[in-house]
Amino acid sequence: MALEEGNLKSSVSTEEEIKNPNPNSKEEEEENDDDKELEEGKIGGGDGDATSSSSQVKAVTYQPHPLEHSWTFWFDNPTAKSKQAIWGSSMRAIYTFDTVEEFWSLYNNIHHPSKLAVGADFHCFKYKIEPKWEDPVCANGGKWTLTFSRGKSDICWLYTLLAMIGEQFDHGDEICGAVVSVRAKQEKIALWTKNAANETAQISIGKQWKEFLDYNDTIGFIFHEDAKKHDRGAKNRYTI
Repeated sequence: MALEEGNLKSSVSTEEEIKNPNPNSKEEEEENDDDKELEEGKIGGGDGDATSSSSQVKAVTYQPHPLEHSWTFWFDNPTAKSKQAIWGSSMRAIYTFDTVEEFWSLYNNIHHPSKLAVGADFHCFKYKIEPKWEDPVCANGGKWTLTFSRGKSDICWLYTLLAMIGEQFDHGDEICGAVVSVRAKQEKIALWTKNAANETAQISIGKQWKEFLDYNDTIGFIFHEDAKKHDRGAKNRYTI
């Protein structure tokens, strides 16, 4: 997300005196005077255009479009994971952005989900919120999850990011962030929220998310507390 800058310089022409080599020819002298006036007129017009264009260029200034919140991209490298490692220990903050231009500059230069290695997790969370159950903001929250065939989540991942950073949700303050997880046979996008017990807010977020993505399958909401206790056996508390 760069403006092209121009630097116009007006040229200055030095006028030379034109002497008539034949002082006895009055008609020829008048013709030379007419040619001289036309030549000066062209130069004058050119200078005027250059000055006007230069003023317009100087008036153009870089004005970034700030987002309501700052956001951080996180990457959990699959090659750094191991069964012995503590969950989340291989997760690293990549970059924090707070303007529309910064977002597009980053998004256009990073791998989309379909290009990530199997086992990778790519997160986008509000600044200072870590994508972990242990984070104080996330501790009492939960997540909605969408499932896709392998290589089919790119567009929905982009639309999820745009809806989040563009504050499109009615209960946007409840949202912590989103993560896309790439696995061998499928990809999942999860939307993390703060207060899992606030059913009204969670149902609203889930319904709007499906509408933004035009997603027709049923989705479920799992409390982080249940996920910690039961792992993959955790049941959906809400469904849409």
